Amino acid sequence: MMATVYLALGSNLGDRRRYLQRAIEELKSNGVVVRKVSTIIETFPVGGPPQDKYLNAVLKAYTFLSPEELYVTTRSIEHKLGRVREIKNGPRVIDIDILLYGDLKLVSRRLVIPHPYMIEREFVMKPLEEIDPNIVVSLRTK
Repeated sequence: MMATVYLALGSNLGDRRRYLQRAIEELKSNGVVVRKVSTIIETFPVGGPPQDKYLNAVLKAYTFLSPEELYVTTRSIEHKLGRVREIKNGPRVIDIDILLYGDLKLVSRRLVIPHPYMIEREFVMKPLEEIDPNIVVSLRTK
């Protein structure tokens, strides 16, 4: 069954805008039908070591991938685009987070849906509100 998913994208190394575009292209060629992409915003980093500002966006998409398959796909895309995980919350060429997967609530060893910190992060909530204000209202009233 096709699920509606919301993904957050972020980049603060290299050609940040191009990394976001490439991530979207890769998602499209890996079973994710992108329906809406928010405006790209520049934000200060949250947590981690001192680092440059991020470009962030949120997208709404449809997929037949299971949550676990989508997670594996996003990690694979991050790796393909050159993401290296050396420092927790450190700088990165690309970050792709699964925010929501339909109405699913999931806690597994490596995946928590809805994303546990999304409501606290304005760099997620502002673009999410742009593409789907009703989702934001429902999240903030839970």
